[in-house]
Amino acid sequence: MEKSAKFGIHRLCIFLILFFSFFPFHSQGSWMWLGITSLSIPEKMGCGNLPLTNKQKDLCKRKPYLLPSIKEGARMGISECQTQFKYERWNCSTTSEFSVFGYELTSGTKETAFIYAVMAAGLVHTVTRSCSAGNMTECSCDTTLQGGGSPREGWHWGGCSDDIQYGMWFSRRFLDSATGNASALLAMNQHNSEAGRQAVAKMMSTDCRCHGVSGSCAVKTCWKTMSTFEKVGSFLKDRYENSIQVLDRSRKKVRRKEKDQRRVPVSKEELIYVNKSPNYCLEDRKAGIAGTRGRKCNRTSAGPDGCNLLCCGRGYNTHVVRHVERCECKFVWCCYVRCRRCESMTDMHTCK
Repeated sequence: MEKSAKFGIHRLCIFLILFFSFFPFHSQGSWMWLGITSLSIPEKMGCGNLPLTNKQKDLCKRKPYLLPSIKEGARMGISECQTQFKYERWNCSTTSEFSVFGYELTSGTKETAFIYAVMAAGLVHTVTRSCSAGNMTECSCDTTLQGGGSPREGWHWGGCSDDIQYGMWFSRRFLDSATGNASALLAMNQHNSEAGRQAVAKMMSTDCRCHGVSGSCAVKTCWKTMSTFEKVGSFLKDRYENSIQVLDRSRKKVRRKEKDQRRVPVSKEELIYVNKSPNYCLEDRKAGIAGTRGRKCNRTSAGPDGCNLLCCGRGYNTHVVRHVERCECKFVWCCYVRCRRCESMTDMHTCK
């Protein structure tokens, strides 16, 4: 029930460009869409030529104006994943020769859970933002709040509230279109995708603008707006740290693996996983695990970026790095800036 093809992908800059040739598609996750982060998507390129599943291509053909949002959602999700994990043993690398995220995409671990959640959240965020910006005809601002509020307290709903319901609907239709036999991994991935969407909704905030004579705040107009995606990413990282291991069985209802906790329901906002994570200390090319050898570490930190934890007890090498920069710059009349050339030496530590 799987289609596969060879794949190659690498990062060209810290935020965006993924260059791909071919890569595997697992029907459980519909992750072919990540490939569009590397495409400029010219106007003449039809949806049929993009790395999408058949259902995604059909949705793309009916809503081609959402292609920029889909591409940006993938880019933003990958970037936020790498930001949240940049100091940890698993740093959300996309340099695997096997797939976009390598082993983690189908491992059923906590890392898989975070990937599915942050990518679904990224798509919600970009589509909703496009709606609010007026880039589409079938969605704009959320008008359901208009006219409400509390006149007694001096405020009312107005402005342009983000139409997150449309963004969540599209994310579900586009990402949860899996085919094939039901499995525990499929249920896990769909649960975590929904948890990512719920995170965007939960992190929405209320913004207000004051109205009144001479800057007074006699009346306020308020509207709902999405939080920055960085805040959503931090929220999901906290969910990752507190994720729940569930039974590796094909069930409509997920159940906790701990016997004494099985009657405790699992919230749709929580991240779940079926398999324990490897330690990511040593390189395993077959599994797409890069290991931590050569990674920069902080010798004085007791956190995950510290040399003790990041280097897995193997120790670290110290390198002296020479920095040259302009300093003590002064403006000279008229009209140029004169600077000194300053040098400094710092220690850089990398894992053995």
